[in-house]
Amino acid sequence: MAPGSVPSTGPRRWFRPGRLSLRTKLTGSMVLLLTFVCLVIGVASEIALRSFLIDQIDGQLSAASARAHDYANRPPDGLPGPGPDPLDAPGQASGTLSVRFTGDQVLYAGVLSVQGLPQGLSTAQEAGLLSLPVDRPPMTLALGGLGEYRVQAVSIPDGVVVTGLPLGPMQDTLTTVGWILFGVAAAGVVGAGFLGAFAVRRTLRPLDRVAATAGRVSAMRLDRGQVALSVRVPEADTDPRTEVGQVGSALNLMLGHIAQALEARHASETRVRRFVADASHELRTPLAAIRGYAELAGRGSALVPPEVARSLSRIQSESARMTTLVEDLLLLARLDAGRPLEAGVADLTRLTADAVGDARVAGPGHRWELRLPDGPLPVRGDVQRLHQVLANLLSNARTHTPPGTTVLTALSRSPEGTAVLTVTDDGPGIAPDLLPSVFERFARGDSSRSRTAGSTGLGMAIASAIVVAHHGTIEVHSRPGRTEFAVSLPVIESPQRVHSLGTTTPQVGIRP
Repeated sequence: MAPGSVPSTGPRRWFRPGRLSLRTKLTGSMVLLLTFVCLVIGVASEIALRSFLIDQIDGQLSAASARAHDYANRPPDGLPGPGPDPLDAPGQASGTLSVRFTGDQVLYAGVLSVQGLPQGLSTAQEAGLLSLPVDRPPMTLALGGLGEYRVQAVSIPDGVVVTGLPLGPMQDTLTTVGWILFGVAAAGVVGAGFLGAFAVRRTLRPLDRVAATAGRVSAMRLDRGQVALSVRVPEADTDPRTEVGQVGSALNLMLGHIAQALEARHASETRVRRFVADASHELRTPLAAIRGYAELAGRGSALVPPEVARSLSRIQSESARMTTLVEDLLLLARLDAGRPLEAGVADLTRLTADAVGDARVAGPGHRWELRLPDGPLPVRGDVQRLHQVLANLLSNARTHTPPGTTVLTALSRSPEGTAVLTVTDDGPGIAPDLLPSVFERFARGDSSRSRTAGSTGLGMAIASAIVVAHHGTIEVHSRPGRTEFAVSLPVIESPQRVHSLGTTTPQVGIRP
């Protein structure tokens, strides 16, 4: 067994009925049932025909045996020797076998040929005929090269006469009838299979329409935003008197419940977003006042005890952190509401260089590497928000990796015409159970660490929302020793003049 291979737990099943469609199962079941019925009819017909032919041959054998018996009992016309040969009896057909013996002495033995001439029997054939029970019903006996015979032995005054008729013609008849039945049955099964497949396909068309309705619903994005779930199964496919109609009716009822739940969810989300936006907006003024008074009181820190000065410093830092949290929540609320961002032409090359330079100053304990294209890489977007995406990604790498970690920021242009920005570090990686929720709000792997670093758990959620608002994508791939965040944004083919600060005059609105 090769290294790393998984041992087999049982025989491999090449045919798995569970993978077949309902249409195939119904058609196959019908064909198998019809094949079984034809097989039973064919076998029963062959058995009945054989029994009929055997009875017919037994009747002919009784007549032939009576003729041989009567002819063998004639006197020998005054001539010495045994009586006449039963094979010479008038009316005997070709293939008739006749043996006359007394005790163990065979007087006459032969078979009538097609030309009506007697032919002798071998010693083995004669021995088999001599052992037949006398005056018993006819029986079947195999006589070597002659094939099977239906034979009967009757007694006469001076011995025994055995008469037999060949079963070869009967077997030929059975074979011919068998092939005829097989051909008719095969043609019937094939024809019924095609007609059955057509009938099943026509019968299951309503089920196909129900499945198509379910497919259209499954293709809709139901996880966010306002969803108008107006797709329903056609009324013609909701007849409760049919099985498919019951499924269609149940699906429509379920879709109605889902539509109501989606409307309720959207209304609840709208209220929550409005509350967050209003609360964030209202908190900005008192937070600004708190920071202002704290800074004003901090100017006289030399005149107050050290404990008071340290408390004022903590008030300033915490109010700053809470202001950041409020600004982040307000930004997310605006993005959720679909408010347009300021748009222009931003040079990602310049923005990336500036962001890495800021990160190098903020995290001197990390090794920062930068790979940029040879020239500008323009994209349409809000330069401030795009800079925020870069800052959040670099801050995330600095915050959640130990000092000495290498953080590589690379910017390139893909063959598809998009700008690809990657931030890769060789830190411990993201836990597998946390990886699917990296871009969710307030997702933090270690709350105590986040508190120390001042993280709110909104950085990656904000980055994802801004990238989506710019019609881009953001992904994360992580394993121990390597974590990579990749951002893709559409590139402008013929940009206007790029401003020295990374943006130009606003052009169009960007909506998520």
